[in-house]
Amino acid sequence: MSPHSNGTHSSFVRELTVRASKEGCVAEEPMRGVRFDIQDVTLHSDAIHRGGGQIIPTCRRVLYAAELLSTPTLQEPIFLVEILCPDAAMGGVYSVLNRRRGHVFGEEQRPGTPLYTIKAYLPVNESFGFTSDIRQATGGQAFPQTVFDHWEGMKGSALEVDSQPGKIVLELRKRKGLKENVPDVSEYYDKL
Repeated sequence: MSPHSNGTHSSFVRELTVRASKEGCVAEEPMRGVRFDIQDVTLHSDAIHRGGGQIIPTCRRVLYAAELLSTPTLQEPIFLVEILCPDAAMGGVYSVLNRRRGHVFGEEQRPGTPLYTIKAYLPVNESFGFTSDIRQATGGQAFPQTVFDHWEGMKGSALEVDSQPGKIVLELRKRKGLKENVPDVSEYYDKL
């Protein structure tokens, strides 16, 4: 915002930004962890040209172009997994976690027992069938518990078709009936 604009313009532009950025242009999904810094805005002096019908489409094009130029990615939900198992079954636990993009960050022995507690992060997308897979790999000796912990950005660009986020975006766009390819930034330029 310009330092000389009054408060009503500031709140008006803020509301337009919220409306126009509700869904991203990559997969038309809600965006998280996004901030747009608006440096300057000049609105038309005539009130009829300052309505949402005139400004929202323009604002949306600007925000979508900014999103595409900022190397967007997808965020995925991550489970915290606690696995209780004996020492002999730890190899099976680690192999299942590695296959499913799990990340072990803690391992401790329970005092006075031969059991270990393994703490790991596991993407929710990789958790389907996890319990049966880990029980099969350990002969039924491992007991996992999962709970949602946090969101994490996926590695790779959502704009590259060969990356894992790019493949997910392609599937999302097909399922929603959108054009398969993410729009190019040039589609949001003013066509004067």
